[in-house]
Amino acid sequence: MALQTSDHRTIIRAVLFLIFPLMLAAKQPPHIVFILADDFGWHDVGYHGSEIKTPHLDKLSATGVRLENYYVQPLCTPSRNQLMTGRYQIHTGMQHQIIWPCQPYCVPLDEKLLPQLMKEAGYGTHMVGKWHLGMYKKDCLPTRRGFDTYFGYLTGSEDYFTHVRCSPIPPLNLTRCALDLRDGEEVATEYKGVYSTELLAQRAVGIIAKQDPAKPLFLYVALQAVHAPLQVPQRYVAPYSFIKDRDRRQYAGMVSAMDEAVGNISLALQESGLWGNTVLVFSTDNGGQTLCGGSNWPLRGRKWSLWEGGVRGVGFVTGPLLKQPGTVSHGLIHISDWLPTLVGLAGGRINDTKPLDGFNVWNTISKGFASPRLELLHNIDPLYDDIAPCPGRDRRLTLAAVVSGGSRANSGFNVSIHAAIRSSNWKLLTGYPGCDIWFPRPGKNGSGSGVSNMDPLKPVMLFDIEKDPEERNEVSDQFPTVVDFLLGRLHHHQRTALPITFPDNDPRCDPGPAGAWGPWA
Repeated sequence: MALQTSDHRTIIRAVLFLIFPLMLAAKQPPHIVFILADDFGWHDVGYHGSEIKTPHLDKLSATGVRLENYYVQPLCTPSRNQLMTGRYQIHTGMQHQIIWPCQPYCVPLDEKLLPQLMKEAGYGTHMVGKWHLGMYKKDCLPTRRGFDTYFGYLTGSEDYFTHVRCSPIPPLNLTRCALDLRDGEEVATEYKGVYSTELLAQRAVGIIAKQDPAKPLFLYVALQAVHAPLQVPQRYVAPYSFIKDRDRRQYAGMVSAMDEAVGNISLALQESGLWGNTVLVFSTDNGGQTLCGGSNWPLRGRKWSLWEGGVRGVGFVTGPLLKQPGTVSHGLIHISDWLPTLVGLAGGRINDTKPLDGFNVWNTISKGFASPRLELLHNIDPLYDDIAPCPGRDRRLTLAAVVSGGSRANSGFNVSIHAAIRSSNWKLLTGYPGCDIWFPRPGKNGSGSGVSNMDPLKPVMLFDIEKDPEERNEVSDQFPTVVDFLLGRLHHHQRTALPITFPDNDPRCDPGPAGAWGPWA
């Protein structure tokens, strides 16, 4: 019997009732979770051959896309600054060092940050963990820069259990120890004794559990791990009794705790039903600190340096929305690329930001397309001074050798300045790039470091990074045209740089004997 018109309408309504929610879900912007580790070294993740076990990071990255040509900055504030602004640090005046607790400055307030753009795109924005982008006045706080909620600490490091930060106040000739933990803008006093990695992960899990699936989520989790001090509950260290070096053993336990935290966050996303529409990014903020148990083997250098060990970062993206999961990306990607990439995923707009240095690299990550990024400025810092000793090197002689270059003919760039740039397969370094040795693979008793037979540093050094990621074969004499071109590019970037902002410490920062670190201006 033929169907009546009313029957057709009933069937159509029923079909629409079933598929309309699916259509809405398909159009809904993805939930975005960004997890940033602190001082996590290249050799400290399981899938890079580490003796440290990271089963959750290994599994998540294996089902996502591992970023093996991914770059960060050599220090925490610069990386976080570029993540939040999508702009090179020379364009925010923050190209020198980090923000110390008593310095009266922050990321310029006329910069539009990533959470503000996500909020404009309709996202709920939440931050958990380390800020370190300035807090001398309230306008600098995370809750004033686009985050709906914030739980974490404002300075650069602290005790993992007491959440107390000790810092010198040079104008007062004293060192002050005070609490640094906030819930929103209020001091959080009730968490003494709770291990930071677990505390921050628990807060992130709580945010996920309360999230309305119909509203897109942007969650930024900036873990304290694995930055010094080397502190961790003994249960995480117990499996590493075979590691003889005490610092490395403690560090390994901290990595395991961090790995577990990332696993708990990803599990919460699955249990809450959000995972099917989530993009999860994991990144380190800089290379590992070899002075505190970290390893970047076989890369040269460490945190604070422009060698690959300081700037090539562990990173991956995972989630069901990737078009080519289970792959490795060798496309050139930088931490400044996350802002345009994530705002693009969110369906947001970047038209009213200042000119970006980052690129939208989603098609590179998700589909395996060529990266739109052909060049990467690592930094230009005329004030650079590596404050940590470099084993096997006489620091005074090394500095004297590399700052004697002056300006190279026709380039206009002073090659005594600490700077580095990557273009295609080439990397050029000038001045003193920081501690330059190859720290040995953990447990190898110093073999392979090559300290005794290293070539002297030169004011200008060129490496073919694709063929020589360990930076062992300096080729500037063989490719003078490449050197001149890259010096010209450094000169071009230097002309766009803002003056360095690095003010003297302000004694008004003193939180007092019973106070907490926070805004004072």
